[in-house]
Amino acid sequence: MSFTIVEQCTARLNRSEFAVPGSNTTFLEKATKSKADVVFLDLEDAVAPDDKPQARKNIIAALNDLDWGGRTLSVRINGLDTHYMYRDVVDVIEKAGDKLDMIMIPKVGTAADVYAVDMLVTQVEAAKKLKKRIGFELIIETALGMANIMEIAGASPRNESLHFGVADYAASTKARTTVIGGPNPDYHVLTDADKKGNREVHWGDMWHYPIAQLVVAARAHGLRPIDGPFGDFSDPDGYTAQAKRAATLGCEGKWAIHPSQIDLANTLFSPSEAEVTKAKRILDAMAKAQKEGKGAVALDGRLIDIASIKQAQVMVEKAEQIKASK
Repeated sequence: MSFTIVEQCTARLNRSEFAVPGSNTTFLEKATKSKADVVFLDLEDAVAPDDKPQARKNIIAALNDLDWGGRTLSVRINGLDTHYMYRDVVDVIEKAGDKLDMIMIPKVGTAADVYAVDMLVTQVEAAKKLKKRIGFELIIETALGMANIMEIAGASPRNESLHFGVADYAASTKARTTVIGGPNPDYHVLTDADKKGNREVHWGDMWHYPIAQLVVAARAHGLRPIDGPFGDFSDPDGYTAQAKRAATLGCEGKWAIHPSQIDLANTLFSPSEAEVTKAKRILDAMAKAQKEGKGAVALDGRLIDIASIKQAQVMVEKAEQIKASK
């Protein structure tokens, strides 16, 4: 273990992150009944330019007037390269900052981007004498952001999570795809030919590298890594496959751009009963082994050791966090 201790961000359940456009008051009201762990109210991509001022007012009213039932609430502001951003930050925090848990910053390219928003948020918080510190969710969705991801992850003590913005990332890297978060059949390899000359196609995961990078950067700085959107909400199997891949790599959750994706995310990013049971058996077996002066022991025909304890604790602690939230 390194002598450097990684301080963990604010502990929150973040299995599902539900995107709600600020321009649609009906959707805002319906979102209060959702089962999402985190709801982010969107002022950026989901809102047309002419609708942004009214969307900002809608979100402020929704934060103040609607009963969110203790849900974690975030607002996605517009990019730092727009003239909407400063007003998003100032108006929302001045008028509803005490109801807000986090701000989502899109298209973060450098640590300086985070610093700029941090400075503005800090000033408004101080002016309004807000007691609760607002956290940051950072979307990595450009080649520049991915190149600077380590510095970005450590840019502010407000940072809580890194999110993979797959669509804009694809555009930034000029990837040959038009889907949002799904696979591409052209990203494949062929097996060697069999005796009859037949070859099988094995699809690859074109998003493996950026998600793996995001997980490492997030965990190295005590943040939550979150997978982004899956655009085809009529394809639950596709969503499930992408979510399982992200969870396997270490992501804590995934976006839901449609209500039908919320339950999927909550289930897929929760350890199953079988996984928790096995984890507890590992902890019990290792506790017994250590009392006997052993550093390792066999369980179900497999070797388990100190590292196994850490893996099992991740499962058990997540299950306890989910149970405590109900």
